[in-house]
Amino acid sequence: MINLEQLLPQVIQISKDAGAFIREERLHFDPEKVEKKGFNDLVSYVDKTAEKIIVEGLSQVLPQAGFITEEGTGKSRKEKYQWVIDPLDGTTNFVHTLPVFSVSIALIRDAQVILGVVYEINRDECFYAIEGGKAYCNETPIHVSAPTKISEALIATGFPYSDFKLLEAYLHILSDLIRTTHGLRRMGSAAIDLVYVACGRFDAYFEYNLNAWDVAAGAFIVQQAGGKVSDFSGMDNYIFGREIIATNGNIQKELLNAVKKHWLGKV
Repeated sequence: MINLEQLLPQVIQISKDAGAFIREERLHFDPEKVEKKGFNDLVSYVDKTAEKIIVEGLSQVLPQAGFITEEGTGKSRKEKYQWVIDPLDGTTNFVHTLPVFSVSIALIRDAQVILGVVYEINRDECFYAIEGGKAYCNETPIHVSAPTKISEALIATGFPYSDFKLLEAYLHILSDLIRTTHGLRRMGSAAIDLVYVACGRFDAYFEYNLNAWDVAAGAFIVQQAGGKVSDFSGMDNYIFGREIIATNGNIQKELLNAVKKHWLGKV
């Protein structure tokens, strides 16, 4: 059995090593070096090198684990343990010098997340949690917010950047929430949105068309901080199901109903 308390500090250091590389490269990054994996789906040598740093580090601390990675580094094999990695969540922000991007690392055991680390590079904030433990930011325990009504909530979301088939339904959801909440925010890094729910800066977050590496670590940290997470139908297929709702728990049902009103039947 893996000792998560011993493993966690090593994962945190690996995330910070990758973050230090990203921070340094941002100082002299040339936007001309950006590649496109698809429409508005950007990647650069920074993403790829950061992922190599992470994969190499994690391979040393837990050699028996497989990998699920955004840039395809590491052996993508089915194992009891799998690392789920986004080396630079918020690449578009990085390219445009908007200081909202992060490193996200999760460890899955038999399809269940048991460790999550999200390192917010610009503010030097490391959010983390392990199975059976509390959630932390830089060694300080964190907890979700207290509001009990959606009318009191500040909600984070994201916008589709390449697949616009469901955009109209999504805009209807946004239209309703703009009228019934404290407001909506779009940060551009799902991992950051999630850990901000975990520490109470946001009361909720929802988005669709996501990948496992976008949400695995952050969703786990939300849960360990006392929040609730589901997909748009209220079930638990949010890591691989490409849609997620994460809240402080108190407004989960109300937000879920607001999303269902326009979403179900559209997918």
